[in-house]
Amino acid sequence: MPDHLPPESPPPKVDRQIWVDGQLVPWERATVHLLSHSLQRGSLIFDYMSVHSTPRGPALFRLGDHVERFLRSAELVGLPLAHDAKSISDAIVVTVRANPGATSVKVSAYLPSIEVDVVPLDEHVSLAVAAYDPGADIIAHKSVKPRYSPALRLWIEKDRRNRRRDIVPPQAKVAANYTSSMFAKWAARRAGYDEILLVDQDGFVAEGPTTNVFWVDAAGVVRTPPEEKVLLGVTRRSILEIARHDGLPVAESKVRPEQLMQAHEVFLTGTTAGVWPVASVDDHPIGDGQPGPVSTRLKARFQSVVSGGEPAFAHWLHVVGPA
Repeated sequence: MPDHLPPESPPPKVDRQIWVDGQLVPWERATVHLLSHSLQRGSLIFDYMSVHSTPRGPALFRLGDHVERFLRSAELVGLPLAHDAKSISDAIVVTVRANPGATSVKVSAYLPSIEVDVVPLDEHVSLAVAAYDPGADIIAHKSVKPRYSPALRLWIEKDRRNRRRDIVPPQAKVAANYTSSMFAKWAARRAGYDEILLVDQDGFVAEGPTTNVFWVDAAGVVRTPPEEKVLLGVTRRSILEIARHDGLPVAESKVRPEQLMQAHEVFLTGTTAGVWPVASVDDHPIGDGQPGPVSTRLKARFQSVVSGGEPAFAHWLHVVGPA
């Protein structure tokens, strides 16, 4: 073996199948070439959704909304996706059925061909669906484990204002959209923070790299930034609807970093995070530094909803029947 190549080591055994262009293939065979367009240019789009245990069996949370957002991402970046909502939904259901115990689903569309230009000559777009358990299938095989805090220490990013519509719309879940925030979050983690918040080009708080932000003001109103410069989070929308259903006042409004620090409560939402309370922002304690009553209430309500315990929101759960 040449000296410049790293020694080969077998990948961890993961007993999963991934749906790729109409076929289920073993986890380790779901690969693309190193020089594929989407790997080299960041042109892959994706969506990520959750699977929950309910009294009626495993269920996907808001499947239709996730598929709709996925198709919107393809439209925003101009990816010629040859699939409609039904065929994508059907592929997701087939994949979940083929992978018992899966708690997460990632659907991706990408250009697998090897290209020399930024515009591909081969416009074939592959569709792939993976259903898995992030803890057992991925994290368990890492030598370094993720840290978890019940209440987050947030850092507001100061150098990069990358939530702007004139480059790549923040609503597009395209791989290239996450590079800048990855570097910013990496730096914040090294400084001891759990998560970052990004700002837009006008200096208003936008969102986290993979989460939306909420805060509770002095009047008890649950607020979140407006949609035009943030990812259209499915969990974000769900929390707004649950809060309204429960009689909590909600509003979409802009907020400066210094105003956010004066909030009575702050919390993040996301597919993985659910509802995640914030203890401090830029080392300024939020409230008494503990999860507040509104975030605690919404966290419990959301968990009850995704577990099938709330008849008013049962339509959000797509039960996956037997294979």
